[in-house]
Amino acid sequence: MELGLAGKVAVITGGTAGIGLATARLLLAEGSSVVVCGRDKERLADAVASLDDERCMGVPCDATDPDDLVGLHGAAVDRFGGIDVLVNNAGTSARGHAAEVDDAAWQYDLDLKLMAHIRMARLVVPTMRARGGGAVVSVLAIAGRQPSAGSSPTSVSRAAGLAYAKALSRDVASDRIRVNVVCIGVVESLQNDRRWRAANDGRTREEFYADLARDFRVPLGRTGQAEEAAAAIAFLASDAAGYITGSALNVDGGASHVM
Repeated sequence: MELGLAGKVAVITGGTAGIGLATARLLLAEGSSVVVCGRDKERLADAVASLDDERCMGVPCDATDPDDLVGLHGAAVDRFGGIDVLVNNAGTSARGHAAEVDDAAWQYDLDLKLMAHIRMARLVVPTMRARGGGAVVSVLAIAGRQPSAGSSPTSVSRAAGLAYAKALSRDVASDRIRVNVVCIGVVESLQNDRRWRAANDGRTREEFYADLARDFRVPLGRTGQAEEAAAAIAFLASDAAGYITGSALNVDGGASHVM
């Protein structure tokens, strides 16, 4: 299938590892120029080096900082002349009891998973409009649709992100800007790798992920790969999905159907 991504310019927040890095690699392979950002400058440099492509640029950026987002947008436009694709991928999985999470934790999570999307939209929509259209893909989680116990604030902020994406999709459709969401289930990631190491209970990495798949009752019987999520993101960002907007695609091995 021809995705029509060649020559496009994509910005990926949280692009230094996991799904973000896999998406950058896939978009580069499809002929796009890619700007990745991350807070950790050393990890950012390693990510750009691993991609090893002159069409890739790394920009240090904290997605919760409005000024950093302005700098990210400006750097992408200065280097490549515009932006055609935005992938909102920066995020963490902050968990706690809904009635016990403090204001600071709520605010940080909302800044990262909602306000960063809102601020980036204000920046990229005029840029995309001037280029005749574009695509926004926000990477959220199935917990935003069906929260589990102890999943605050992350499930609430992702639900807000989902609502925002759907509202935005209606507002910018006439500008030929499409907005879609990928809702992730349990995927092998840097964050889950950290949990495996922190558990330090003698399980191999493979055993840890097999247990995760069982715990979440994933019908396919395994956790997902970052590359599988990246494929869904690339499709929704591409011309091949030209008649899809305002949608939310589950990439979860069927887990959402048994929650």
